[in-house]
Amino acid sequence: MSHMHILVYDNTCPRRTGVQHTIQDGSLTVHPILLSEDSSFGAEVYGVDWSNPVPANIVTKLIALQDKYGVLIFRKTGLDNSRHILFSQQLGDKLEVNPFFYGRENDRLGEPLLFDVANIELDGSLVKMDSRRYHHSLGNALWHTDSSYHQQRSKYSILLSHGNPVEGGSWTHFADTRRAYSDLPQTKKDEIENFVIEHDLWHSRKLASPAVFGNPLPHELAAKPPAYHRLVQTAPDGRKTLYLAAHARRIVGKDIEESQRLIWELIDHCTQSKYVFSMEWLYGGDMVCQSMHRANPYTATMTARDVRRSTIFDDGPWAFGVLKDQVK
Repeated sequence: MSHMHILVYDNTCPRRTGVQHTIQDGSLTVHPILLSEDSSFGAEVYGVDWSNPVPANIVTKLIALQDKYGVLIFRKTGLDNSRHILFSQQLGDKLEVNPFFYGRENDRLGEPLLFDVANIELDGSLVKMDSRRYHHSLGNALWHTDSSYHQQRSKYSILLSHGNPVEGGSWTHFADTRRAYSDLPQTKKDEIENFVIEHDLWHSRKLASPAVFGNPLPHELAAKPPAYHRLVQTAPDGRKTLYLAAHARRIVGKDIEESQRLIWELIDHCTQSKYVFSMEWLYGGDMVCQSMHRANPYTATMTARDVRRSTIFDDGPWAFGVLKDQVK
């Protein structure tokens, strides 16, 4: 496809340095990251006591902050797997279950409510560059929204680091799709207002590694069929936003070629530097709740990167998207 060059990105985006201002909210200290005249995106939050279950009133404040900033970063939480899951369950009743594509016995964590997004094998060695798992991970370096390929979409994804920092740095990059939508020309907003998007995990894996995932295995296809969601949605703060990324395969009613051209035109718009900030993983225990994002790809020279993800299903009005029998 003629637009495929757009999938190639620099390894890191420009880092935002310096704290612009500090907000005190009771016991919580909030450092906003990316500010514009009418928007705030991303914040580092301090003051949560992670050694005990987070009190309900603090959870309520964190949800309000997440609604406002889209991405929250916490440093040195000290959470282990069980407390990671416990905090996730405080944010929603239903967590995504790991499908264990390559067998639970081959998963380093073996925990159904956590996803191993590290570059570490069962024996502690680094992931082999020619393995199916490695090629599956290449899709994480594309801009994506976690689990948009589920018919019940996710509300929050929580990434938690363990162990030591990665030599040479490890980064995750986040894009403000609310502000990006706001800046679109009105003619483009009118054009895309009623678009419904087919989201497919195997589409993003094919984009990232066509040689290995050009034809997903039957059990992979059966485990993760496509889902359908509206492109233009309303964020929890009441602003309109774009719900898309690399899993977005097709605009319903359009062919693949035209769909991909329009989808990547919008992704390219959303990921301009003015809408993006980069988070460096600095310590074991760093944790982030997130929006559309991408990770740095694995490299042959990087050291161990141990990150684990939980995903909380949405229970709001947009949770189930557009049901398949409603798609034309």
